[in-house]
Order: sequence, then C-alpha cells, then structure tokens
Amino acid sequence: MYFHICGTESVPQVFFYLRKVLKELFRRCFFLEEKKIVYRLSLIGIIGNIVLFLFKLYAGIAGKSGAMVSDAVHSLSDVLATATAYFGVRLSMKSPDSEHPYGHERYESIASLILGLILAGTGIGIGWTGIQNITRAAAGELEAPSFLPLLAAVISILVKEGMYQYTMHYAKVLDSSAFKADAWHHRSDALSSVGSFAGILGAVLGFPILDPIASIVICVFILKVAIDIMRNALDDFMDASCGADLEDEIRRLILSVDKVESVDMLLTRRFGNSFYIDAEISVPRDSSLVDAHAVAERVHDETEKAFPKAKHIMIHVNPGS
Repeated sequence: MYFHICGTESVPQVFFYLRKVLKELFRRCFFLEEKKIVYRLSLIGIIGNIVLFLFKLYAGIAGKSGAMVSDAVHSLSDVLATATAYFGVRLSMKSPDSEHPYGHERYESIASLILGLILAGTGIGIGWTGIQNITRAAAGELEAPSFLPLLAAVISILVKEGMYQYTMHYAKVLDSSAFKADAWHHRSDALSSVGSFAGILGAVLGFPILDPIASIVICVFILKVAIDIMRNALDDFMDASCGADLEDEIRRLILSVDKVESVDMLLTRRFGNSFYIDAEISVPRDSSLVDAHAVAERVHDETEKAFPKAKHIMIHVNPGS
C-alpha cells in the first residue's frame, strides 16, 4: 500500500525526488570546488612559466646558449598552453542549454587538440633552430656557452617536474584531459631542460656542437608527446570506445542484475571526460511490460551508481528465452 501526499505522489516517488535533489546539491558543491582547483592550477602554471621564461631567456642570451634560449621559448609556450587548458575546462563546465542539450564537455577536447598543436609547433621551432646552429657549429661560428645556462637548466628541471606532479595530481582529481595535457607540457619542459643541461655541459667542455644537438633531441621528444595528445583528442571527436576493460566491467555488472539473461549489445563512446553507454539486454520472454521496464531501470541505476562518469545510459530490452 502506498501513502499518497496531496493525493498524487507516493512515498517511493518522494524518496526518488529527494535523492535527485541531494545529488544535484552535491554536484553543485563539487562544481564550485572544481572551479577553485581550475583557477589555482592555471594561476600557478601561468606565473611559474612566465618567471621561468624570463630567467631562462636571460641565462640563454647572457650565457650564449641556443639550447637554453630554445628551452625558454618552450616555457613561454606553456603559458599559452595553461591559458588554453583553463578556458577549455571552464567552458566544458557550462550547463546544457537549448543549443547544446548534451552539454559542453567537448570544449575540453578542443582545448587538448589546441594544446597538442601548440606543443608540436614549439617542437618544430626548437628543432629548426637546432639544425641552423649545427650548421653554424660546423662552420666554427658557434661560441661555447658559460656556466650560467647550466644553473638555469638545473633550476628548470626541479621547478618544472614539481609543476608536472602538482598539475597531474589535480588533473586526475578533475579527470581533465586538458590539464593532463598541460601537465605533460610541464614534464616535457623538464625533460627538455635535462637535454639542455647535457648539451650545454658538453659545449662548456669544448664540444659546442652538442648544444644544438640537444635542441634536436628536445624537438623529437616534444613532437612525440604532442602527437599522443592530439591523437587522444581526436579519439574523443571520433566517438572512440572506452576500451575493452571498462566494457567488460559494465557487462559483468549488468549480468549481475536479477532477471537479466544476457547482454545482446554493449557500446560505449567517450564524451570529453565522461562517456555514454548504450546496451541491449534480454529478459524472460514471459515478462510483463512493467516487469521488463523495472529490470531496465535496475540495470540503469546500478550502472549509474558504479560508473559516475557515465553521462547517459540507454538500456533497450529484448525478449529472451
């Protein structure tokens, strides 16, 4: 027997609406916290990269190191990368509207693609400068750098690795592909500084050609990271699946629900940092429409509970044996 409130709503329905209200309140609280994290990550990234750019540029010019100047340009590109990540993530947080009823999560994928392009452009520029300096070194026109760029490289390695760890930690908290890409910008800068250090040290010891060779090595590494970031962003645009491992987990969960005989079809597709699930299940052939619908709802609710990143879950019911 149900107790009706105002003659229209039952107790189970009241609890259902109460759960929706509480879930929305929790989402909004976490949303506000997400905004603070995004702002803090962006502020630290931009300020840190500007300071490093100025310091490394001065060290590269004063210390006569092309590799350190290239490293400084890389840090400057990270300022643009962090700004892109910030705006991409903030736009992706916008609520659905009449023109975008499925939300704005793909803004983050756009930001990741732009970040990859920025990183690729930076790598190509560094590589081209390295090739030019190798020609100059072969002609004896390249001076050996001083010890100042060596100090700048060590400081850059320590600072940028710290920024990588910090950004990647919160990128995982947010599950943000854009800030993960931004973290890799920091890591690539740290590793490029390792290459700079090795090249500059060799040049200081009397082998100036090692300095531009270090720039070429930096270029190759940066291009590899850029390609990975762009491929991941393009997968989001192409509705790539979430992978066999996640789909196997979903399948096992669905089959554990009472009266589900089989999973006839299961498709997933990525959507920004969330994903969609489309499934067809079989229930006993003699089930009533009400019973079949109840099974589908249980599958939907259990799946939503187990996979909170699922943005939308569609369950279609087929008659079984």
